[in-house]
Order: sequence, then structure tokens, then C-alpha cells
Amino acid sequence: MANESPARLALPEKRHGPIRAIAFRIFIAVMCIVVTTTVVYLERDEYRDLNGTIQTWVSALYYATVTLSTTGYGDITPITESARITNILLITPLRFIFLIVLVGTTIEVLTERSRQQFRATRWRKRVKKHTVVIGYGMKGRSAVRALIDQGYPSENIVVVDTNGANIKAATSDGCVGVLGDARREEVLRQAAVPSAHRVIVAADRDDTSVLVTLTARRLAPNATIAAAAREEQNIGVLRQGGADVVIPTAESAGRLLGLSIIAPNAGELIEDLLEPVAGLQISEREVRPEDVGLSPARLTARGEIVLTVIRNGVSHRFDSGGVKVFQPGDKIVVIRANADNPDPSSAVSRTGRPRDRNA
Repeated sequence: MANESPARLALPEKRHGPIRAIAFRIFIAVMCIVVTTTVVYLERDEYRDLNGTIQTWVSALYYATVTLSTTGYGDITPITESARITNILLITPLRFIFLIVLVGTTIEVLTERSRQQFRATRWRKRVKKHTVVIGYGMKGRSAVRALIDQGYPSENIVVVDTNGANIKAATSDGCVGVLGDARREEVLRQAAVPSAHRVIVAADRDDTSVLVTLTARRLAPNATIAAAAREEQNIGVLRQGGADVVIPTAESAGRLLGLSIIAPNAGELIEDLLEPVAGLQISEREVRPEDVGLSPARLTARGEIVLTVIRNGVSHRFDSGGVKVFQPGDKIVVIRANADNPDPSSAVSRTGRPRDRNA
């Protein structure tokens, strides 16, 4: 991440293929010619050529083409006031549209920078309480996918990376991209970190993660920062630098591998939780009005297994017995079936064995 160039903001947008763009422009140009030809033919008695009035569609088409292309030989001319008014109010605007379509590519090139600057300025004025993801490698993409799977809108996610291909992939996924070195404060400001609600640091190196975490915490003192650590000894440094949550990627993967060997079924369950599309997902939500007064066991009977209850900022695990019934304002962390795969009996393990979650 040694790029010294200024950060560049890339907003997601719909892209169409060149064939579709060319076909659309040809369609507009043809329609301009068709409309002009029709109008001239219907008013053919009000036009004159060198031999008198025009009588055929070919003459009307000829007048339309030479007029819209601004060639204007003058061999066919409007001779009445109404025909001249039609030329002023209808045919002249169609001529402008025809020319704009023909030189549309050049105009797009000339206006693209201004359009991008306008979109970027409007985005910065409107963005707030968004999520910034530093790094769009395997960890960053997985984090974004987890957010989207939980229902978080992709347009509220800003990805920062020094790799242009990664930024292009992020914008293709619907995120906003910032091309630049996240260790630089101006790059994080481009990503609107000061107004961010969450920051995910998924850099490839721990020293980069530490520097980014320190800067992000200074710019956004109230944001929730989650960082990935390759080495376990750097977890404490990241926490001291301001990270609220630190995930040791290598150690976590190793523990999961060991668990999968010793207890394969337990490993499969953890795999389900890490991959919500498999049928289970962990989510955090506020207690609904209909949940108030219920015990965690009652909610479990409804299909949500309560892991933790957060009350007044204090977490009460399911085995602590500190929460008997839910109160207004409580937050709960639950395991539930994924809405995209509500039938637990349809889930099958990677080994081909059906996973019965009702057992």
C-alpha cells in the first residue's frame, strides 16, 4: 500500500455494453429522421423544390436528412408561415438532438469528469452512518458479503483499496470505492470516515492495520472498529490502537480446522454459522414490542436461539441466568434460520449427509 497518488472516489453505476449504447443512439437518430420526414410530408403543400411542390415520401426524407445533418442545400424550402414555425419549434430541436446523438461519445468524454465530480460532491453531502471497509481482498469481500447477507444496503458501504481492480469489483458489487492508501488521513477523509458508523480493517499486513486503526479511531472516536490480525501477538496492539473487536484470522482458521477433525459435526455447525446461505445465521436485533415480557426460552421456542442479551450496555450470556424476561430497550444476539433457506431439513453438509437441526 505504497501508492502516493491522491485518493479517487468511484461510485457504483449501471454499465451498458457498447452494442446497446450504439443501438440506442442509432434508434434516437432514426426517430428524429422519421418524425421530421412525417411532419414535412404532412405539410408537403407548404414546401417548394426547384420543380414546384414536393409530392413524395422520398422528397420529404431527403429534406429531413439534409436538414438534420445541417447540410441544407436549399433546393427544398418552407414557403408558408406555418411551415417555417414548424421548422423553428420542431425541426430545429430535432436537429440539435440528432447532432448530439452523433457526437455523443465526444460529449460524454468531455462531461464525464464534471459528472463524476458532481456525483462525488452530492454523495459526500448525503453520506452518514455508513460502513467503511479497508481492503477488498478475501477478508474484505467476505466482510462485505456478510453485511449484505444480513440485509445491510451495499450503497452504504465504502471500500478503500490501492488496487484498481479491487475497487472496480467493489463498485460492481454496489459499493462506493475509494482508490488510495488508507494509511493516509486524506484518503480516509475521502471515504468519509469521520461520519462513519462502522469501520472494518481488513488489510493484508498487521502493521498497516495498526496504522489505519489509529487514524480511523482519531477521525471517528464514536465509530465501532473491527480489525483482522494475522498474528496473535498483534491483537493487543490493535486493541490499544482503538479497535473494538479484533479477529485473529490465522488462529481462528486453525481452531476451526482442529475442531472439524476432532468433532466433525460441531465443525459443520460452525461452518453453517459462518455461511448464512447454508441455513443458519447469527444476528443482533432490538427486542420487539411483542417480545417484551417473554423469557429467552419462549423466544427459542419460536425459532430464535438467544445467545446474549445486552441490557444497559452490559452483556448477559445465555448461561448466566441474569435475564429472566425481556425488557424494552434490550438487544439480543440470536441464532436463527436464514430467510433465504427457511427449511432446515433441506440443508446438506459438504460431506453429503443431511443436517437435521431439529434433532
